[in-house]
Amino acid sequence: CSPWRPAPLSGRRPIMETPRLRLRYLTLQDAAFILELLNDPEFIRNIGDRGVRTLEAARSYIQSGAVTGYHNGGLGLFLVELKQDATPIGVCGLLKRDYLPDVDVGFALHEGFRGQGYAFEAAEAVMRRGREVLGYGKIVAITSPENHASIKLLQRLGLVYERTLRAPDVKRDTSLFTPAT
Repeated sequence: CSPWRPAPLSGRRPIMETPRLRLRYLTLQDAAFILELLNDPEFIRNIGDRGVRTLEAARSYIQSGAVTGYHNGGLGLFLVELKQDATPIGVCGLLKRDYLPDVDVGFALHEGFRGQGYAFEAAEAVMRRGREVLGYGKIVAITSPENHASIKLLQRLGLVYERTLRAPDVKRDTSLFTPAT
């Protein structure tokens, strides 16, 4: 049994649903899952080390990042969970980074759920909501040039490589993907 099994769904209304997934607001009760996700070696290698090592730090990460973003133009990461049993499998959402002129789609899945199309399903729903509900005309993405799985997913979403940039919060090159014209 996984240590981050979700609490009952009461009070956890989904924001979006796909055929297999529910995306909902992160809550402080999701801290154990977030702690595990942020310390996954693949997350650290491909996205970055957020320095979150305790449950309290995970709660702070949720509060200062996701919850604050929800009140800022509908931005922030949502918890992605399986529809069938509410198992949390990752995060996905729209972010606004100071160094990018447009919002970008971000996603990360727990290792046991990668390679099954969940990230594409969640990212496609988030981008559609961003355009149709929130009114963001252009949604971009960034990823590590070595993250071939994410690059393939971004291409499936209709994004193409535009250029390499150096993000202020990352000490390595980052690839910027923008909508194909």
